[in-house]
This record gives sequence, structure tokens and C-alpha cells, in this order.
Amino acid sequence: MILIGENIHVISKQIRAALVSRDEAFISGLVRLQRDMDYIDLNVGPAKNNLEGILAWLSNIVMKESNAGISFDTTNSIEMKKGLEAFSGKTFINSTSNDNERLEKMTDFAVEYDSNLIALTLSKEFGIPKTSDGRLEIAFEIYEKCIEKGIDNHKIFFDPLILPVCVDQSQGVEALNTIKMIKESFDPPVKTVIGLSNISNGCPKEIRPLINRVFACMAFGAGLDAAIIDAADLRLVEMLKMLENASPKSEIDELYINLAGMIRDFDTLENINYNVKSNEQSLIVKAANVLLNNEVYSHSFTQI
Repeated sequence: MILIGENIHVISKQIRAALVSRDEAFISGLVRLQRDMDYIDLNVGPAKNNLEGILAWLSNIVMKESNAGISFDTTNSIEMKKGLEAFSGKTFINSTSNDNERLEKMTDFAVEYDSNLIALTLSKEFGIPKTSDGRLEIAFEIYEKCIEKGIDNHKIFFDPLILPVCVDQSQGVEALNTIKMIKESFDPPVKTVIGLSNISNGCPKEIRPLINRVFACMAFGAGLDAAIIDAADLRLVEMLKMLENASPKSEIDELYINLAGMIRDFDTLENINYNVKSNEQSLIVKAANVLLNNEVYSHSFTQI
């Protein structure tokens, strides 16, 4: 699985201040934090005013401190182009939707810079469809434009768009179904990617890592190819690499492998064996039940 670090994002007040002041030492530390990532996502939002030119500046720091590729994450197409021009390594364009103007520009950039393209399964008119069928329909529409431009299937990464489990827990299952459907619907196959932390957004801080890890495990079973993740969650990184290599070292690892297999094989949670005396394993199964919409989510579900 391709791992993309999410730890440089303009939403954080501290990081935004560092970007505005061009604090190279601070940003370099964040790049080194993500040393185990395949790519580093540079989320700079609209990148206007005092952030003009920020992606080119960031690109030079990434090249200095890391061997990782870059995922350029901005709504500003001018800044996106400047970043792509400044960087000499592997790239993602993050992202396009089915909006015609944006789709035209981002597919052109993908061709010009031989970049991977993240495509969100949403449209400007209707937003995010509630069903996996609706998201797949948008994926087909975006795919037609990508093929028209000559973009290879292996460079197209569809994002099924995860909604927070505390907002609408039924959407976790829809995202998993969308991943499966996308993986089965294109020949040659296209790729899939998720912004993992979205699933736990709004949940209490102490349970977010558990929710993220369990959902990542099930998404892997659905056929996920890439994930934008918190690189500071070392257990998550370790788990994803363990799943990729099928190399369990503990009962917990075995449980994660079985959960991934459950999704892959269209099985049910009732058939998963685990040690009920283990608090950690019980919490993993509880989280899976919530994410599969079998039990109602509450902020205190781990204590019930």
C-alpha cells in the first residue's frame, strides 16, 4: 500500500504560522517525521496572499530532507503548477472532482508532469452521493476524461470520500463498498485512495487512533491501494505494512488480518475468532461493529 503522510496541513494554526513565516526548521522537522511515508501531502488550501509561492518553497525542503514523493494538495491551480515545476520526484495531484473546469486543468497537469491523479467521487452539482452506486457513476465520468487525455489506469486513484462515523456511520460501509466496486469495474484496474483521518473526525481524541486503524484494516481488505494518514501513528504504519507483507507477529496482528479477510471475502464479523479476555482485541471488534453499522456509534462506545 502507498502511504501518504498528512502532517503538513494549513488547517493547523501552528503549521499555518510556520508556512506564512517560512520557518524552514519547523517544516523540515515535519518532513523528517514522515520519513517512512512514500509521499508527503502538502495541504496548503487556496495558497493565496502570504502563502503565494509556498508549494515551490516546500518542494525544495522535501527534496533536501527526504526521498519521498509529494502529493500537491491545493485548490489553487496556479500554485499547483508551480509546485509540480519545482519538484523532480514522483507526484500526486490532490485532487480533482467531476467539476468540468477543475477536471480539465488537473488532467492536463497529470499528463504534462506524468503525475498520479487523485479523483474525488463527487460533483459540483450534487456533492457526495449517499450510495456506492452514485459514487461509481461519477468515477466512470471522471475516468472517461482521463482516458481521453491518455492517462494510464494505474495513475488514476479514486477517493470514495469517507464521512465521519460520528456524523453518519452508515457511510463507512458505503465507502468500503465503493472501494470494492471501483476495483472490480475497470479493466485494466484503476487505483483507490482514502483520507483515513476523516473517518474519526469529530470523535474524542483518545479513540481516534483505534477507529482509524480498524477502518484502515477493513479498507485494505476491500482492495485499497493508498491512504493519506497520520505518519505519527507508528502503530498504524506498522499495521499497514504488516498487512501488506502478511507478516503477523502477535494475536492482534492476526485479528487485523482476519478483519481484512472478512471484508475481502464478504464474510461477517460473527465468524471472526478473537480472545474475548483481551481488552485490546475486544475494543478492535467493538470498533469494527460500529464502523460496519452493526451497533450505534457513541463517543463512549469503547466503555460499553
